[in-house]
Amino acid sequence: MHQDWIHLEHVGAWTELTNKLAAVDDTEEFYEAEDLLEELNEPGVDPARDTLGLWDNDTMVGYGQLRLGEQLRDGRGRVSIGGGIAPEYRRQGHGTLVMDVLEARAGEKMAQRHPGVEYTIDVWGNAPGHSAGAMAVARGYEPARFFQDMTLAPGDFRAHRRPASVPEDTALVPYSPGIAEAVRLLDNEAFADHWGSAPKSTDEWMAMTGARSFRTIYSRVLLEGHGEDRPARALSHVLGAEWVDKELYISRVGTARAARGLGYAAWTLSTVVAAAFGDGFTKVDLSVDAQSPTGALGLYERLGFKVVRRGTVYRKTVAAR
Repeated sequence: MHQDWIHLEHVGAWTELTNKLAAVDDTEEFYEAEDLLEELNEPGVDPARDTLGLWDNDTMVGYGQLRLGEQLRDGRGRVSIGGGIAPEYRRQGHGTLVMDVLEARAGEKMAQRHPGVEYTIDVWGNAPGHSAGAMAVARGYEPARFFQDMTLAPGDFRAHRRPASVPEDTALVPYSPGIAEAVRLLDNEAFADHWGSAPKSTDEWMAMTGARSFRTIYSRVLLEGHGEDRPARALSHVLGAEWVDKELYISRVGTARAARGLGYAAWTLSTVVAAAFGDGFTKVDLSVDAQSPTGALGLYERLGFKVVRRGTVYRKTVAAR
């Protein structure tokens, strides 16, 4: 066994391991090599320090990667550590090794980017009873939030019509680079009261919407009327991505706080789903915070989405350095 950071030439082995874990752990998080290559090039990521691969001869059997939000939320930094160990290598201390390295790196990186600031580290525990959750608890993490993956098949879809409350001077338009800043500002506002979120910088937003998997054709924005003397203002948005052919993943759903409860999100999402099914997509997936302050779970259920799996995020708070 040996360890190394994830080099560009390791992406093929990393993809193979990631997709193996997706099947074994029933996450359906399948990726192409191009997707993981983009992760190595995300804003603020230093692969030589923020990633770790574990190898048994020429086979990658474990990995970890660290992300640190560029901006603070409520005066605290936010770190997330992801990864996984091949099932036949679990419960042998390999996950502990990955966490030791990346937790130390988190402290170092926070001290460089946000010195003297407290931060949290989040790790995904998979389904209840998974060994990842047990390891997190053993390291001082606590169950912090519960998420539900939901899916929608064409036959279950219940479309939502345009709400009567939609102002005449608004338009539902496909996402485009020309309205990127308006949508980023809306996203930061919409998610400001969502657990675990942090505002996205321009670079982070451009990386997300410029990714190979991002689908402008299956992303919609409810845009308030604007003219030469008034910049565009987004009221609601739904962003879609496609990692698996003909399976749409809804990555972001948000509505301006003043416009919540008016049916905008349901209508915007409904148009995206209808477009995808009209083009032959076999299903639409999303993940929702079970304790979302916006009542998102009920919205999705009204459209026909059904819960297919549950998972837990574990969190540890680390004092400032």
